[in-house]
Amino acid sequence: MFLNRDLHYTNKYNLNTKLQDVVIIGGGLAGLVSAIGLANKGLSVVVVEKKSYPLHRVCGEYVSNEVLPFLQGLGADVSVLQPARINRFMLSSPKGATLEAKLDLGGFGISRYTLDHFLFQLAQARGTTFKLNTAVQKISFEDDLFTVTLSDGSDIRAAVVLGAYGKRSNLDRQLQRPFFTSRSPYLGVKYHLKYDFRKDTIALHNFRDGYAGISAVENDRYCFCYLTTRQNLRQHTSIPAMERAILYQNPFLRQIFEEAEFLYEQPEVINEISFATKNCVENHMLMCGDAAGMITPLCGNGMAMAIHAGKIATEHVLHYFENGRNRQLLEQNYTHAWKKQFEQRLTLGRTVQHLFGSPVLSEMAVGVLRHVPAAVQLLMRQTHGQPF
Repeated sequence: MFLNRDLHYTNKYNLNTKLQDVVIIGGGLAGLVSAIGLANKGLSVVVVEKKSYPLHRVCGEYVSNEVLPFLQGLGADVSVLQPARINRFMLSSPKGATLEAKLDLGGFGISRYTLDHFLFQLAQARGTTFKLNTAVQKISFEDDLFTVTLSDGSDIRAAVVLGAYGKRSNLDRQLQRPFFTSRSPYLGVKYHLKYDFRKDTIALHNFRDGYAGISAVENDRYCFCYLTTRQNLRQHTSIPAMERAILYQNPFLRQIFEEAEFLYEQPEVINEISFATKNCVENHMLMCGDAAGMITPLCGNGMAMAIHAGKIATEHVLHYFENGRNRQLLEQNYTHAWKKQFEQRLTLGRTVQHLFGSPVLSEMAVGVLRHVPAAVQLLMRQTHGQPF
């Protein structure tokens, strides 16, 4: 399908090294599924990842079942990882009022440590090249080709670059993306733990200026992850002190902290989490996953959206190579498809975020939703997609 492309590039640039079809910056979910899909079709793909596998990431580690048909089509049967099967949802207010609901599609719990490593191995087996423990220092675009300069001093030239490097990177500064200069008040904290809790349920517990999620993952473990503000941390000087002063006010969270066996010596922490609007194309790069836009964690669908974004990027890059390499059309079509799939969900997520974190609004929201169960189902449907 894509034979003889390298000869054109080599003659044009008089290079002795092979030019790549696609460079993917970032080896998270969006980057990995894109790599697998593109390599499956015979494209040469290089993934640049600043860390190495397996690794932990700050993430809620719940995945909606909407992703399963796509993953199976890639040859990525996640059932071999023995994820937890989740079909119930629980929500608590800061004072401990609760509601419960059935999840329409349901989902599964799997750690990023396990899932990313699984997809990394599959991508390698399909022919993807990985540059691990390597950062991207600079990206330039000239004569319809990218030059990606790496921290090891080498350059890679490619026809297409996907930016799948997550929530925030120094590349955002280089690209002068507006959100990068606006300080975000949010930070995320994640633990793995052993705990006596229902494996079929994902629970979301609210507290002042934040919320925490807990759900089962593989190997009889639970992911416990929360979002809060830097102001909470500054006020109490340390994460343990903040947890005791603020999170313990929710009785469900107090119970977790007092009864669970925490499996990390220190939690995983990430700062400057931004839910601001971002462009999905920057300097001709297709932005993918959280680099294109991040849904608020309380919506519980970030992992599925990253995987879906990888699918959309794959489809449009393949169309680009198969149909005359029209870059303007690639960027227009990708932007349209991305916005059609995700823009409304991201907007709704930012709106719903304002209902939680404030103790008064959180109590009111849980109280109202308890008496209008149809509203809970509607919110879930609006923040999730259909099987793809």
